Amino acid sequence: MAHTTDANNPDLIPANTQQSYQISHNDLPLSCPMPNMKVWDSHPRVFLPLDADGKAHCPYCGADYSLA
Repeated sequence: MAHTTDANNPDLIPANTQQSYQISHNDLPLSCPMPNMKVWDSHPRVFLPLDADGKAHCPYCGADYSLA
């Protein structure tokens, strides 16, 4: 039996390919990698709190997130 991973899912975008992401309220709660990203070759999913300015920083990959 073959094991299918999200690596074969064309609806997902690659994780950890950008240093900065613009997010919306629909993306909350915020996690890195986000649910629409492939996770098979990424770091463990972590939930990130937004600061008072609507920004977050991933401690694993260094990506910055900004609430639009």
